[in-house]
Amino acid sequence: MVFLSTPNEKTLSINVNPNSTTASAFSQLIHQRTHLPQSLLRYSLRLRNPNLHDDDTLSDLGFGPFSTVYLHIPLFGGGSRFDSKPPANYVAGLGRGATGFITRSDIGSATPGKSINETDEKMENDHKFDEFEGNDAGLFADSVFDEEEDKEADAIWEGIDKRMNLRREEHKEEPSNPKIREQFTDLKRTLHTVSAEEWDSIPETANYSRQKKKKRFASFVPVPDSVILDKAALDLTAVGEGRGTLLSLKLDELSDSFSGKTVVDPKGYLTELRNHEVEVLNDDLFNISRSRVLLKSVTMSNPKNPNGWIAAARLEERAGKLRVARALIQKGCSECPKDEDVWIEACRLAKPEDKKAVIARGVKQIPNSVKLWLEASKLEDDVRKSLVLRRGLENVPDSVRLWKTLVDMVNEEDAVVLLHRAVECCPLNVELWLALARLETYENTKKLLNKARIELPRERGIWISAAKVEEASGNTDKVGTVIEKALKALQREGVVINREEWIEEAEACERTGAVATCKAIIENVIGFDVEEADRKRTWVVDAEECKKRSSIETARAIYAHALTVFLTKKSIWYNAANLERSHGSRESLDAVLRKAVLYLPQVEVLWLMGAKEKWLAGDVSAARVILQEAHAAVPNSEEIWLAAFKLEFENKEMERARMILRKARERGGAGRVWMKSAILERELGNVEEEKRLLEEGVKLFPKFFKLWLMLGQLEERLNHLVQAKIVYSSGLDHCPQCIPLCLSLAELEEKKLNGLNKARAILTNARKKYPKEDELWLAAIRIELRHENKKEAERLMSKALQELPKSGILLAADIEMAPQCPLPKIKIKDALKKNCVKEAYVTASVAKIFWRERKVDKARTWFERTVKLDPDNGDFWALYYKFEVQHGSEEKQKEVLNKCVVSEPKHGEKWQAVSKAVENSHQSVEVILKKVAIALNREDHIY
Repeated sequence: MVFLSTPNEKTLSINVNPNSTTASAFSQLIHQRTHLPQSLLRYSLRLRNPNLHDDDTLSDLGFGPFSTVYLHIPLFGGGSRFDSKPPANYVAGLGRGATGFITRSDIGSATPGKSINETDEKMENDHKFDEFEGNDAGLFADSVFDEEEDKEADAIWEGIDKRMNLRREEHKEEPSNPKIREQFTDLKRTLHTVSAEEWDSIPETANYSRQKKKKRFASFVPVPDSVILDKAALDLTAVGEGRGTLLSLKLDELSDSFSGKTVVDPKGYLTELRNHEVEVLNDDLFNISRSRVLLKSVTMSNPKNPNGWIAAARLEERAGKLRVARALIQKGCSECPKDEDVWIEACRLAKPEDKKAVIARGVKQIPNSVKLWLEASKLEDDVRKSLVLRRGLENVPDSVRLWKTLVDMVNEEDAVVLLHRAVECCPLNVELWLALARLETYENTKKLLNKARIELPRERGIWISAAKVEEASGNTDKVGTVIEKALKALQREGVVINREEWIEEAEACERTGAVATCKAIIENVIGFDVEEADRKRTWVVDAEECKKRSSIETARAIYAHALTVFLTKKSIWYNAANLERSHGSRESLDAVLRKAVLYLPQVEVLWLMGAKEKWLAGDVSAARVILQEAHAAVPNSEEIWLAAFKLEFENKEMERARMILRKARERGGAGRVWMKSAILERELGNVEEEKRLLEEGVKLFPKFFKLWLMLGQLEERLNHLVQAKIVYSSGLDHCPQCIPLCLSLAELEEKKLNGLNKARAILTNARKKYPKEDELWLAAIRIELRHENKKEAERLMSKALQELPKSGILLAADIEMAPQCPLPKIKIKDALKKNCVKEAYVTASVAKIFWRERKVDKARTWFERTVKLDPDNGDFWALYYKFEVQHGSEEKQKEVLNKCVVSEPKHGEKWQAVSKAVENSHQSVEVILKKVAIALNREDHIY
């Protein structure tokens, strides 16, 4: 058998004998099976023997049984197939871009009948570029052209071209369907020529789409028959109260999370503890036998360990076997007689009549045990208790606990005697020295403290007590010397001076009434470990922290020391003045301000604070003097001019006020001066003068929007609505970012001119320019609600909350718009969790919900939180006051009034409308609060 490997990597088995099979027979057999040419096989065999003959056997070629014959494909022309002549006009390599060349054989007999010129022309034609066929045109130049196939292809392409042309013509002939906006493009180009009068004369289009819609019947759920039949079983009022209670609990959780507290239900807590105790007891009973065996092993293996006996006795006590527990603890006392814990446990477990005997045995065993003597004193009455303690001190004279307990029980005279003995026995305890010093006379106290300093040279408390003694004796001039010596002595002893600890000591001195000692400590310690560049910031922070902890004298001392270093720092003077205004007297405040303007005469706010305090105190002439001095120090200050005007205006000195404003205008006052001048003329009823001042002001200060606003409001009061519209529009041209002007224009259009559509267009354009202004969104929502377009209002609210998800005004309005039955619990929770801006509006809405549900305590809590969050909003105070008038006592009403007067609110929609009215210009905060409360109904929107 011989194997044959073909060029396609296949192996065939040929059943022949290599010794008898000739090469010719083998070639024929392979040709029959593989159809390969015999010449290829003979070529492969000649590779083994170039002198191959047909009658040679395979063995002669070196093939034996199981040999493999490989067929090779030659890489050069050979045989009859490769000896054939090339086609006519064939040029080798022309198809792949090779350049032809001419040899001598081309000129000779190899190319008869053709000249050199003919050959060059043909080669040049072969390489000409054809637009359709490209560089390959020469390959097919002499090929036979099939005219029938070419006509068929041309016909197909012509059909395609006709079809495409037909589709293009059909598309052009289709009628166009332009949009409505494209139909009016030519007309809209001419809108810039329309004047304002022609535009206003265009009639508004009415909305007739709703007339064709059928009104849907409201769906109602019928009440079940069981409710009608069994009215007593189901109380609908109780259901409503339950719903309100559930909301109250949820809001309490949010309230406590807001204030950082936790909610603990006492009943539920005790029930939980009881259940837990039962579970523990069951577990103990389940493991009682195992624990008993374990503890028995402990006491038997180590009987001198007191903890084992105590644990075993408590286990039996827990199991209810007191007799066994007493027996075990008595055995423990026998085994461990020198351990005080065992005797105390035995006293606890003993019968009441046996307790004294048990503790007496323990004291005999351990006479120097302080715990046992204290336990023994607890078992005696007041008369014998001191005797037991004295007996204990005989055995343990250095026990501070026994001395303190005994001193607390006796009178002052006996306490002095006992403390003298105590400091002898316990000379290193500073508390005993200080207690004795408080009971002794001045001279004896000085001697005692000197002895204490010798015994305890590193104790700062002794030095501070010495300073307090000097202060109590009236020697305040020596207090600073004592503290100064204390610091030097402690530093000599190697004590590190910690300024924070000394400041705490100063605060402790203030709480005990030792103000001079407090100031001396601050003066000597405040500069320790503080870099010179950080002194101002550090001292201000220290003072503010003391102020938060109600340590006013300490904060005052810090500011006083800081002002000796930083005489020209406005912020420190201002903070010190605020401290005196909130926690000091009028005299102390006046002294600070007088000293401040002496060093800082150019600071206006210090002059104004002094003048205001004099005015509030009722001393108008003193306030005028201060303002005159301020004007001399700062000649052309607008703030001082306006403060002088306000002083005269509030005291109804109109001519003096007018003269001050006239001088201010002549000397180049700003827009506020013109505004105050217009307010004064409005108060006096001089409409023409007011209008003249406003018109003059808007020309001089076109960027001051309040002048445009006041001028537009004046035109509205005069019923010049078109002129008011022009004023508002001009104001918006000069102050495009002014929201009040935009709101006033929209309100004018809605209520007095062109109605809803024009106002809606104004607010829409404003929202496109300033989408983050919540007042614009709120105004648009209110307009829709006033015209009963609730769905449009809800749509606007949804878009507004997408733009401003943390706006407290919008969240409050969303809560108010929600149906109140059921209560909008989810919206309230989401609003409170968002940590929104102007959160007071949200809490006010929650308070109103509780008010409506008659949850008085809850409503009061949320109103208090509202006025704390935003005390400057008068609407909140008015709502709170109205609530107290309806549900609170007179004391609560007075409390709200007083807090509102202290806060002096300036903002609020209803508050500003009432307070800025001409008839209320000189009214007090209390009067305005009551008027706003009357004008503010409970269901009015306050956002």
